[in-house]
Amino acid sequence: MSNAQTASASTLKTYTKKEMSFYLASMAGQNLLYASITACLAYYMQFTIAIPAIAVSVIMAAARIWDAFNDPIMGTIVDRTRTKWGKMRPYLLFIPIPLAVLTALCFTNFGIYGGDNSDSQNALIIAWAAFIYIVFGMAYTIGDIPLWGITALMTEDKHQRNKLLSLARISGAVAAGVVTFVMQPAAFGIGEALTESSGSAILAEKTGFFIIAAALALVGGGLFQLAGIFVREKIPPSEKRFTLKENFQIMWRNKPFRQILLSGIFGSSKNLTMIVAMPIVSYYFADKSPMLSLVYMALLGGGLFIGQFAALGVMPKLVKKYEKHKMYNFSNLAMLPPFILIFLLYLLFPNDLVHPAAIASLFLLFGIVGVGTGATMALSTMMIADAVDYEEHKYGSRPDGIFFSGMTFIAKLSGGVASIISGIAYSIVGFSDDNVTRLNDYVATNGSARGVEEFMPYMFILFFLATIPPAIGCILSVIPTRRYALSDKEHENILRELNERRHSED
Repeated sequence: MSNAQTASASTLKTYTKKEMSFYLASMAGQNLLYASITACLAYYMQFTIAIPAIAVSVIMAAARIWDAFNDPIMGTIVDRTRTKWGKMRPYLLFIPIPLAVLTALCFTNFGIYGGDNSDSQNALIIAWAAFIYIVFGMAYTIGDIPLWGITALMTEDKHQRNKLLSLARISGAVAAGVVTFVMQPAAFGIGEALTESSGSAILAEKTGFFIIAAALALVGGGLFQLAGIFVREKIPPSEKRFTLKENFQIMWRNKPFRQILLSGIFGSSKNLTMIVAMPIVSYYFADKSPMLSLVYMALLGGGLFIGQFAALGVMPKLVKKYEKHKMYNFSNLAMLPPFILIFLLYLLFPNDLVHPAAIASLFLLFGIVGVGTGATMALSTMMIADAVDYEEHKYGSRPDGIFFSGMTFIAKLSGGVASIISGIAYSIVGFSDDNVTRLNDYVATNGSARGVEEFMPYMFILFFLATIPPAIGCILSVIPTRRYALSDKEHENILRELNERRHSED
Protein backbone atom coordinates (compact mmCIF):
# COMPACT_ATOMS: atom_id res chain seq x y z
CA MET A 1 0.00 0.00 0.00
CA SER A 2 1.36 3.43 -0.93
CA ASN A 3 1.88 6.27 1.55
CA ALA A 4 -1.04 8.12 -0.01
CA GLN A 5 -3.24 5.09 0.46
CA THR A 6 -2.12 4.67 4.08
CA ALA A 7 -2.74 8.31 4.82
CA SER A 8 -6.18 8.30 3.27
CA ALA A 9 -7.10 5.07 5.10
CA SER A 10 -6.10 6.59 8.45
CA THR A 11 -8.19 9.73 7.95
CA LEU A 12 -11.45 8.23 6.75
CA LYS A 13 -14.45 10.15 8.06
CA THR A 14 -16.99 8.09 9.95
CA TYR A 15 -19.80 8.27 12.48
CA THR A 16 -19.38 8.42 16.26
CA LYS A 17 -20.78 5.78 18.64
CA LYS A 18 -23.38 8.32 19.77
CA GLU A 19 -24.51 8.91 16.19
CA MET A 20 -24.70 5.18 15.56
CA SER A 21 -26.82 4.66 18.68
CA PHE A 22 -29.27 7.41 17.75
CA TYR A 23 -29.46 6.19 14.17
CA LEU A 24 -30.27 2.64 15.27
CA ALA A 25 -32.90 3.92 17.71
CA SER A 26 -34.43 5.93 14.88
CA MET A 27 -34.47 2.86 12.65
CA ALA A 28 -36.27 0.94 15.41
CA GLY A 29 -38.85 3.72 15.74
CA GLN A 30 -39.51 3.83 12.01
CA ASN A 31 -40.00 0.06 11.97
CA LEU A 32 -42.44 0.21 14.88
CA LEU A 33 -44.58 2.42 12.65
CA TYR A 34 -44.07 0.45 9.46
CA ALA A 35 -44.57 -2.99 11.02
CA SER A 36 -47.84 -1.83 12.59
CA ILE A 37 -49.08 -1.41 9.04
CA THR A 38 -47.39 -4.29 7.22
CA ALA A 39 -48.03 -6.89 9.92
CA CYS A 40 -51.57 -6.00 10.94
CA LEU A 41 -53.38 -3.60 8.61
CA ALA A 42 -54.37 -6.17 5.97
CA TYR A 43 -55.60 -8.46 8.76
CA TYR A 44 -57.53 -5.56 10.33
CA MET A 45 -59.15 -4.69 7.00
CA GLN A 46 -60.10 -8.20 5.93
CA PHE A 47 -60.63 -10.12 9.16
CA THR A 48 -61.71 -7.42 11.64
CA ILE A 49 -63.79 -4.89 9.71
CA ALA A 50 -64.59 -7.55 7.04
CA ILE A 51 -63.75 -5.64 3.86
CA PRO A 52 -63.98 -8.15 0.96
CA ALA A 53 -60.72 -9.95 0.18
CA ILE A 54 -60.48 -8.68 -3.38
CA ALA A 55 -61.08 -5.09 -2.19
CA VAL A 56 -58.33 -5.45 0.43
CA SER A 57 -56.04 -6.90 -2.23
CA VAL A 58 -56.73 -4.01 -4.60
CA ILE A 59 -56.24 -1.42 -1.83
CA MET A 60 -52.95 -2.92 -0.64
CA ALA A 61 -51.61 -3.60 -4.13
CA ALA A 62 -52.64 -0.28 -5.65
CA ALA A 63 -51.25 1.70 -2.71
CA ARG A 64 -47.95 -0.17 -2.68
CA ILE A 65 -47.46 -0.03 -6.43
CA TRP A 66 -48.38 3.68 -6.51
CA ASP A 67 -46.04 4.27 -3.59
CA ALA A 68 -43.29 2.22 -5.24
CA PHE A 69 -43.31 4.49 -8.27
CA ASN A 70 -43.26 7.50 -5.95
CA ASP A 71 -39.95 6.28 -4.55
CA PRO A 72 -37.82 7.33 -7.56
CA ILE A 73 -39.56 10.71 -7.46
CA MET A 74 -38.66 11.11 -3.80
CA GLY A 75 -35.16 9.80 -4.47
CA THR A 76 -34.72 12.47 -7.14
CA ILE A 77 -35.96 15.17 -4.76
CA VAL A 78 -33.56 13.98 -2.06
CA ASP A 79 -30.59 13.89 -4.45
CA ARG A 80 -31.35 17.46 -5.51
CA THR A 81 -31.67 18.71 -1.92
CA ARG A 82 -29.00 21.07 -0.60
CA THR A 83 -29.63 22.74 2.80
CA LYS A 84 -27.67 23.90 5.83
CA TRP A 85 -28.77 20.65 7.55
CA GLY A 86 -27.51 18.52 4.69
CA LYS A 87 -29.07 16.37 2.02
CA MET A 88 -31.04 13.78 4.04
CA ARG A 89 -31.53 15.38 7.46
CA PRO A 90 -34.29 17.90 6.59
CA TYR A 91 -36.69 15.05 5.86
CA LEU A 92 -35.65 13.17 9.00
CA LEU A 93 -36.34 16.27 11.07
CA PHE A 94 -39.86 16.98 9.86
CA ILE A 95 -41.60 13.72 8.81
CA PRO A 96 -41.58 11.39 11.88
CA ILE A 97 -44.43 13.01 13.85
CA PRO A 98 -46.89 13.32 10.90
CA LEU A 99 -46.09 9.71 10.00
CA ALA A 100 -46.87 8.59 13.56
CA VAL A 101 -50.28 10.31 13.41
CA LEU A 102 -51.07 8.64 10.08
CA THR A 103 -50.10 5.25 11.51
CA ALA A 104 -52.80 5.52 14.17
CA LEU A 105 -55.35 6.85 11.68
CA CYS A 106 -54.91 3.74 9.50
CA PHE A 107 -56.71 1.82 12.25
CA THR A 108 -59.77 4.07 12.25
CA ASN A 109 -62.82 3.52 10.10
CA PHE A 110 -66.58 4.06 9.89
CA GLY A 111 -67.84 0.68 11.04
CA ILE A 112 -67.88 -2.96 9.94
CA TYR A 113 -68.36 -3.77 6.26
CA GLY A 114 -71.52 -5.57 5.14
CA GLY A 115 -74.39 -6.53 7.42
CA ASP A 116 -77.12 -3.91 7.57
CA ASN A 117 -74.96 -1.16 6.07
CA SER A 118 -76.15 0.74 3.02
CA ASP A 119 -74.10 0.58 -0.16
CA SER A 120 -72.87 4.11 0.50
CA GLN A 121 -71.74 3.18 4.02
CA ASN A 122 -69.83 0.17 2.72
CA ALA A 123 -68.30 2.32 -0.02
CA LEU A 124 -67.20 4.86 2.60
CA ILE A 125 -65.52 2.14 4.66
CA ILE A 126 -63.51 0.99 1.64
CA ALA A 127 -62.76 4.53 0.42
CA TRP A 128 -61.39 5.67 3.79
CA ALA A 129 -59.25 2.53 4.15
CA ALA A 130 -57.76 3.13 0.71
CA PHE A 131 -57.25 6.88 1.20
CA ILE A 132 -55.52 6.76 4.58
CA TYR A 133 -53.27 3.86 3.58
CA ILE A 134 -52.15 5.64 0.41
CA VAL A 135 -51.41 8.84 2.35
CA PHE A 136 -49.48 6.85 4.96
CA GLY A 137 -47.42 5.21 2.22
CA MET A 138 -46.49 8.54 0.64
CA ALA A 139 -45.49 10.03 4.00
CA TYR A 140 -43.49 6.92 4.83
CA THR A 141 -41.51 7.27 1.59
CA ILE A 142 -40.53 10.83 2.50
CA GLY A 143 -38.82 9.54 5.62
CA ASP A 144 -37.67 6.09 4.56
CA ILE A 145 -35.41 6.99 1.64
CA PRO A 146 -33.41 9.59 3.64
CA LEU A 147 -33.18 7.23 6.64
CA TRP A 148 -31.49 4.54 4.54
CA GLY A 149 -29.72 6.99 2.24
CA ILE A 150 -27.94 8.79 5.06
CA THR A 151 -25.97 5.60 5.83
CA ALA A 152 -23.96 6.19 2.65
CA LEU A 153 -23.11 9.70 3.90
CA MET A 154 -22.23 8.81 7.50
CA THR A 155 -18.91 7.08 6.75
CA GLU A 156 -16.19 6.61 4.14
CA ASP A 157 -15.12 3.27 5.65
CA LYS A 158 -16.74 0.29 3.89
CA HIS A 159 -16.45 -1.95 6.95
CA GLN A 160 -18.07 0.69 9.15
CA ARG A 161 -20.82 1.10 6.57
CA ASN A 162 -21.47 -2.64 6.32
CA LYS A 163 -21.55 -2.84 10.11
CA LEU A 164 -24.04 0.04 10.31
CA LEU A 165 -26.26 -1.41 7.59
CA SER A 166 -26.31 -4.80 9.27
CA LEU A 167 -27.06 -3.30 12.69
CA ALA A 168 -29.77 -1.18 11.08
CA ARG A 169 -31.40 -4.31 9.72
CA ILE A 170 -31.17 -5.92 13.17
CA SER A 171 -32.63 -2.87 14.89
CA GLY A 172 -35.48 -2.73 12.39
CA ALA A 173 -36.09 -6.47 12.63
CA VAL A 174 -36.23 -6.36 16.44
CA ALA A 175 -38.79 -3.56 16.33
CA ALA A 176 -40.80 -5.32 13.64
CA GLY A 177 -40.64 -8.52 15.67
CA VAL A 178 -42.01 -6.78 18.76
CA VAL A 179 -44.94 -5.46 16.74
CA THR A 180 -45.58 -8.81 15.06
CA PHE A 181 -45.57 -10.70 18.36
CA VAL A 182 -47.45 -8.16 20.46
CA MET A 183 -49.87 -6.10 18.38
CA GLN A 184 -52.47 -8.68 17.41
CA PRO A 185 -52.58 -10.51 20.78
CA ALA A 186 -52.74 -7.17 22.59
CA ALA A 187 -55.56 -5.97 20.33
CA PHE A 188 -57.42 -9.25 20.97
CA GLY A 189 -56.86 -8.84 24.72
CA ILE A 190 -58.16 -5.27 24.82
CA GLY A 191 -61.07 -6.33 22.61
CA GLU A 192 -61.90 -9.17 24.98
CA ALA A 193 -61.91 -6.74 27.92
CA LEU A 194 -64.14 -4.27 26.06
CA THR A 195 -66.61 -6.79 24.60
CA GLU A 196 -69.16 -6.52 27.40
CA SER A 197 -69.24 -2.71 27.39
CA SER A 198 -69.29 -2.42 23.57
CA GLY A 199 -71.87 -5.14 23.04
CA SER A 200 -69.94 -6.58 20.08
CA ALA A 201 -66.77 -8.68 20.07
CA ILE A 202 -65.72 -7.46 16.65
CA LEU A 203 -66.28 -3.76 17.47
CA ALA A 204 -64.26 -4.27 20.65
CA GLU A 205 -61.47 -5.91 18.60
CA LYS A 206 -61.54 -2.92 16.24
CA THR A 207 -61.08 -0.57 19.21
CA GLY A 208 -58.27 -2.75 20.52
CA PHE A 209 -56.33 -2.40 17.27
CA PHE A 210 -56.65 1.39 17.35
CA ILE A 211 -55.46 1.67 20.97
CA ILE A 212 -52.38 -0.48 20.30
CA ALA A 213 -51.63 1.34 17.03
CA ALA A 214 -51.81 4.71 18.79
CA ALA A 215 -49.42 3.53 21.53
CA LEU A 216 -46.94 2.18 19.00
CA ALA A 217 -47.22 5.39 16.97
CA LEU A 218 -46.36 7.49 20.02
CA VAL A 219 -43.23 5.48 20.82
CA GLY A 220 -42.20 4.93 17.20
CA GLY A 221 -42.59 8.56 16.19
CA GLY A 222 -40.46 9.73 19.13
CA LEU A 223 -37.65 7.31 18.34
CA PHE A 224 -37.76 8.01 14.60
CA GLN A 225 -37.17 11.70 15.35
CA LEU A 226 -33.72 11.03 16.82
CA ALA A 227 -31.79 10.56 13.57
CA GLY A 228 -32.74 13.97 12.23
CA ILE A 229 -31.67 15.65 15.46
CA PHE A 230 -28.42 13.86 16.27
CA VAL A 231 -26.92 12.29 13.10
CA ARG A 232 -24.59 14.25 10.80
CA GLU A 233 -23.61 13.73 7.15
CA LYS A 234 -19.85 13.24 6.62
CA ILE A 235 -19.64 12.95 2.82
CA PRO A 236 -20.60 16.04 0.81
CA PRO A 237 -23.12 15.53 -2.01
CA SER A 238 -21.92 15.65 -5.59
CA GLU A 239 -22.49 18.86 -7.51
CA LYS A 240 -24.44 17.14 -10.27
CA ARG A 241 -28.25 17.18 -10.10
CA PHE A 242 -30.42 15.09 -12.36
CA THR A 243 -34.02 15.07 -13.50
CA LEU A 244 -36.35 12.16 -12.80
CA LYS A 245 -35.93 10.90 -16.38
CA GLU A 246 -32.15 11.05 -16.07
CA ASN A 247 -32.30 9.18 -12.75
CA PHE A 248 -34.31 6.36 -14.32
CA GLN A 249 -31.63 6.13 -16.99
CA ILE A 250 -28.91 6.10 -14.29
CA MET A 251 -30.63 3.29 -12.36
CA TRP A 252 -30.97 1.17 -15.46
CA ARG A 253 -27.45 1.74 -16.84
CA ASN A 254 -25.90 0.74 -13.50
CA LYS A 255 -25.74 -3.01 -14.07
CA PRO A 256 -25.17 -4.12 -10.44
CA PHE A 257 -28.10 -2.03 -9.26
CA ARG A 258 -30.28 -3.24 -12.13
CA GLN A 259 -29.56 -6.85 -11.20
CA ILE A 260 -30.50 -6.28 -7.54
CA LEU A 261 -33.68 -4.49 -8.60
CA LEU A 262 -34.76 -7.31 -10.89
CA SER A 263 -33.92 -9.93 -8.28
CA GLY A 264 -36.21 -8.26 -5.76
CA ILE A 265 -39.07 -7.97 -8.24
CA PHE A 266 -38.72 -11.59 -9.41
CA GLY A 267 -38.86 -12.72 -5.77
CA SER A 268 -42.04 -10.78 -4.95
CA SER A 269 -43.97 -13.86 -3.86
CA LYS A 270 -41.60 -14.34 -0.89
CA ASN A 271 -43.59 -11.56 0.82
CA LEU A 272 -46.62 -13.83 1.11
CA THR A 273 -45.21 -15.61 4.18
CA MET A 274 -45.53 -12.48 6.31
CA ILE A 275 -48.83 -11.42 4.71
CA VAL A 276 -50.59 -14.64 5.77
CA ALA A 277 -48.73 -15.14 9.08
CA MET A 278 -51.39 -13.32 11.12
CA PRO A 279 -54.44 -15.20 9.81
CA ILE A 280 -52.61 -18.55 10.09
CA VAL A 281 -51.84 -17.96 13.75
CA SER A 282 -55.23 -16.42 14.45
CA TYR A 283 -57.48 -19.00 12.80
CA TYR A 284 -55.50 -22.25 12.61
CA PHE A 285 -53.45 -22.23 15.81
CA ALA A 286 -54.83 -19.72 18.33
CA ASP A 287 -58.61 -19.57 17.66
CA LYS A 288 -58.33 -15.77 18.14
CA SER A 289 -57.35 -16.23 21.80
CA PRO A 290 -55.11 -13.36 23.00
CA MET A 291 -52.87 -15.65 25.09
CA LEU A 292 -52.65 -18.42 22.48
CA SER A 293 -51.93 -15.86 19.77
CA LEU A 294 -48.97 -14.59 21.78
CA VAL A 295 -47.74 -18.13 22.46
CA TYR A 296 -47.93 -19.28 18.85
CA MET A 297 -46.46 -16.04 17.57
CA ALA A 298 -43.49 -16.71 19.84
CA LEU A 299 -43.23 -20.38 18.86
CA LEU A 300 -43.59 -19.95 15.10
CA GLY A 301 -42.49 -16.36 14.52
CA GLY A 302 -39.75 -16.85 17.09
CA GLY A 303 -37.95 -19.28 14.82
CA LEU A 304 -38.23 -16.88 11.91
CA PHE A 305 -36.94 -13.88 13.83
CA ILE A 306 -34.17 -15.74 15.67
CA GLY A 307 -32.95 -16.93 12.30
CA GLN A 308 -33.07 -13.39 10.93
CA PHE A 309 -31.14 -11.93 13.87
CA ALA A 310 -28.50 -14.64 13.65
CA ALA A 311 -27.93 -13.99 9.95
CA LEU A 312 -27.92 -10.21 10.35
CA GLY A 313 -25.48 -10.44 13.25
CA VAL A 314 -22.84 -12.48 11.44
CA MET A 315 -23.12 -10.81 8.06
CA PRO A 316 -20.53 -8.02 8.67
CA LYS A 317 -17.93 -10.73 9.43
CA LEU A 318 -18.94 -13.06 6.62
CA VAL A 319 -18.69 -10.35 3.94
CA LYS A 320 -15.02 -9.96 4.83
CA LYS A 321 -14.44 -13.59 3.77
CA TYR A 322 -17.00 -14.42 1.11
CA GLU A 323 -18.44 -12.77 -2.00
CA LYS A 324 -21.65 -10.92 -1.21
CA HIS A 325 -23.51 -11.93 -4.35
CA LYS A 326 -22.62 -15.62 -3.91
CA MET A 327 -23.94 -15.57 -0.34
CA TYR A 328 -27.04 -13.72 -1.57
CA ASN A 329 -27.81 -16.41 -4.14
CA PHE A 330 -27.07 -19.25 -1.74
CA SER A 331 -29.31 -17.71 0.94
CA ASN A 332 -32.23 -17.47 -1.47
CA LEU A 333 -31.91 -21.10 -2.54
CA ALA A 334 -31.44 -22.30 1.05
CA MET A 335 -35.02 -21.22 1.82
CA LEU A 336 -36.48 -23.52 -0.83
CA PRO A 337 -36.37 -26.86 1.11
CA PRO A 338 -37.96 -25.55 4.35
CA PHE A 339 -40.82 -23.89 2.47
CA ILE A 340 -41.62 -27.17 0.69
CA LEU A 341 -41.32 -29.20 3.91
CA ILE A 342 -43.70 -26.88 5.79
CA PHE A 343 -46.37 -27.37 3.12
CA LEU A 344 -45.81 -31.14 3.10
CA LEU A 345 -46.27 -31.18 6.89
CA TYR A 346 -49.62 -29.48 6.46
CA LEU A 347 -50.71 -31.92 3.73
CA LEU A 348 -49.74 -34.89 5.90
CA PHE A 349 -51.27 -33.57 9.14
CA PRO A 350 -53.86 -30.94 8.16
CA ASN A 351 -55.55 -30.90 11.58
CA ASP A 352 -52.64 -31.81 13.86
CA LEU A 353 -49.95 -29.16 13.48
CA VAL A 354 -50.59 -28.03 17.06
CA HIS A 355 -48.88 -31.23 18.27
CA PRO A 356 -45.58 -30.43 20.10
CA ALA A 357 -43.51 -32.42 17.57
CA ALA A 358 -45.10 -30.50 14.69
CA ILE A 359 -44.55 -27.16 16.44
CA ALA A 360 -40.88 -28.04 17.03
CA SER A 361 -40.48 -28.96 13.36
CA LEU A 362 -42.15 -25.73 12.24
CA PHE A 363 -39.94 -23.71 14.60
CA LEU A 364 -36.83 -25.24 13.05
CA LEU A 365 -38.02 -24.86 9.46
CA PHE A 366 -39.11 -21.24 9.95
CA GLY A 367 -35.74 -20.64 11.61
CA ILE A 368 -33.98 -21.71 8.41
CA VAL A 369 -36.29 -19.42 6.42
CA GLY A 370 -35.39 -16.63 8.85
CA VAL A 371 -31.67 -17.15 8.30
CA GLY A 372 -32.16 -16.89 4.54
CA THR A 373 -34.41 -13.86 4.87
CA GLY A 374 -32.02 -12.01 7.18
CA ALA A 375 -29.04 -12.78 4.98
CA THR A 376 -30.71 -11.59 1.76
CA MET A 377 -31.99 -8.43 3.47
CA ALA A 378 -28.53 -7.47 4.75
CA LEU A 379 -26.69 -8.42 1.58
CA SER A 380 -29.05 -6.65 -0.81
CA THR A 381 -28.68 -3.43 1.22
CA MET A 382 -24.88 -3.70 1.16
CA MET A 383 -24.92 -4.43 -2.57
CA ILE A 384 -27.03 -1.33 -3.23
CA ALA A 385 -24.55 0.77 -1.23
CA ASP A 386 -21.74 -0.73 -3.34
CA ALA A 387 -23.64 0.19 -6.49
CA VAL A 388 -23.68 3.84 -5.33
CA ASP A 389 -19.87 3.76 -5.10
CA TYR A 390 -19.73 2.10 -8.52
CA GLU A 391 -21.81 4.94 -10.00
CA GLU A 392 -19.68 7.66 -8.41
CA HIS A 393 -16.47 6.02 -9.59
CA LYS A 394 -17.62 5.45 -13.15
CA TYR A 395 -19.74 8.57 -13.80
CA GLY A 396 -18.81 11.10 -11.10
CA SER A 397 -22.22 11.37 -9.40
CA ARG A 398 -23.38 9.90 -6.10
CA PRO A 399 -27.10 9.06 -6.34
CA ASP A 400 -27.62 7.91 -2.73
CA GLY A 401 -31.25 8.96 -2.61
CA ILE A 402 -32.32 7.49 -5.94
CA PHE A 403 -30.51 4.18 -5.38
CA PHE A 404 -31.86 3.68 -1.86
CA SER A 405 -35.28 4.60 -3.23
CA GLY A 406 -34.74 1.53 -5.39
CA MET A 407 -34.53 -0.60 -2.25
CA THR A 408 -37.89 0.69 -1.00
CA PHE A 409 -39.26 0.43 -4.55
CA ILE A 410 -38.44 -3.28 -4.53
CA ALA A 411 -40.08 -3.82 -1.14
CA LYS A 412 -43.27 -1.98 -2.04
CA LEU A 413 -43.70 -3.28 -5.56
CA SER A 414 -43.07 -6.87 -4.46
CA GLY A 415 -45.49 -6.36 -1.57
CA GLY A 416 -48.11 -5.13 -4.02
CA VAL A 417 -47.63 -8.15 -6.25
CA ALA A 418 -47.92 -10.45 -3.21
CA SER A 419 -51.14 -8.70 -2.15
CA ILE A 420 -52.67 -9.29 -5.57
CA ILE A 421 -51.77 -12.99 -5.38
CA SER A 422 -53.29 -13.36 -1.90
CA GLY A 423 -56.47 -11.50 -2.82
CA ILE A 424 -57.05 -13.68 -5.87
CA ALA A 425 -56.36 -16.85 -3.88
CA TYR A 426 -58.70 -15.83 -1.05
CA SER A 427 -61.43 -15.01 -3.55
CA ILE A 428 -61.08 -18.36 -5.33
CA VAL A 429 -61.82 -20.29 -2.12
CA GLY A 430 -64.39 -17.75 -0.87
CA PHE A 431 -62.37 -16.61 2.16
CA SER A 432 -63.90 -13.13 2.13
CA ASP A 433 -66.48 -10.66 3.63
CA ASP A 434 -69.57 -12.65 4.73
CA ASN A 435 -67.60 -15.89 4.98
CA VAL A 436 -65.04 -14.16 7.20
CA THR A 437 -67.86 -12.93 9.41
CA ARG A 438 -69.26 -16.47 9.59
CA LEU A 439 -65.82 -17.85 10.51
CA ASN A 440 -65.39 -15.15 13.20
CA ASP A 441 -68.80 -16.02 14.67
CA TYR A 442 -67.97 -19.73 14.64
CA VAL A 443 -64.63 -19.20 16.42
CA ALA A 444 -66.23 -16.89 19.00
CA THR A 445 -68.91 -19.50 19.74
CA ASN A 446 -67.23 -22.86 19.25
CA GLY A 447 -63.46 -22.30 19.40
CA SER A 448 -61.24 -24.16 16.93
CA ALA A 449 -62.22 -24.11 13.24
CA ARG A 450 -59.20 -25.94 11.79
CA GLY A 451 -60.91 -29.36 11.66
CA VAL A 452 -64.28 -28.12 10.41
CA GLU A 453 -64.90 -29.24 6.83
CA GLU A 454 -66.56 -25.93 5.84
CA PHE A 455 -63.44 -23.98 6.76
CA MET A 456 -60.73 -26.40 5.58
CA PRO A 457 -60.31 -24.67 2.17
CA TYR A 458 -59.46 -21.47 4.06
CA MET A 459 -56.79 -23.24 6.12
CA PHE A 460 -55.38 -24.90 2.99
CA ILE A 461 -55.05 -21.61 1.11
CA LEU A 462 -53.28 -19.98 4.06
CA PHE A 463 -50.60 -22.69 4.24
CA PHE A 464 -50.29 -22.81 0.46
CA LEU A 465 -49.73 -19.05 0.21
CA ALA A 466 -47.18 -19.10 3.04
CA THR A 467 -44.98 -21.69 1.34
CA ILE A 468 -45.34 -22.57 -2.35
CA PRO A 469 -45.32 -19.10 -4.01
CA PRO A 470 -42.43 -18.02 -1.70
CA ALA A 471 -40.50 -21.14 -2.72
CA ILE A 472 -40.97 -20.20 -6.37
CA GLY A 473 -39.83 -16.65 -5.55
CA CYS A 474 -36.61 -18.00 -4.04
CA ILE A 475 -35.73 -19.66 -7.35
CA LEU A 476 -36.64 -16.65 -9.46
CA SER A 477 -34.62 -14.28 -7.23
CA VAL A 478 -31.28 -15.75 -8.23
CA ILE A 479 -31.80 -15.51 -11.98
CA PRO A 480 -30.74 -11.82 -12.32
CA THR A 481 -27.83 -12.08 -9.86
CA ARG A 482 -26.41 -15.42 -11.02
CA ARG A 483 -23.69 -13.53 -12.91
CA TYR A 484 -23.36 -10.42 -10.82
CA ALA A 485 -21.53 -7.48 -12.39
CA LEU A 486 -19.58 -6.13 -9.39
CA SER A 487 -17.17 -8.39 -7.50
CA ASP A 488 -16.10 -7.51 -3.95
CA LYS A 489 -12.48 -7.13 -5.08
CA GLU A 490 -13.51 -4.67 -7.79
CA HIS A 491 -15.59 -2.71 -5.29
CA GLU A 492 -12.68 -2.57 -2.85
CA ASN A 493 -10.49 -1.02 -5.55
CA ILE A 494 -13.26 1.43 -6.46
CA LEU A 495 -13.73 2.55 -2.86
CA ARG A 496 -10.00 3.00 -2.32
CA GLU A 497 -9.73 5.20 -5.39
CA LEU A 498 -12.78 7.24 -4.35
CA ASN A 499 -11.39 7.90 -0.88
CA GLU A 500 -8.00 8.89 -2.32
CA ARG A 501 -9.81 11.25 -4.69
CA ARG A 502 -11.84 12.83 -1.90
CA HIS A 503 -8.90 13.33 0.44
CA SER A 504 -6.65 14.72 -2.25
CA GLU A 505 -9.24 17.48 -2.68
CA ASP A 506 -9.34 18.32 1.06
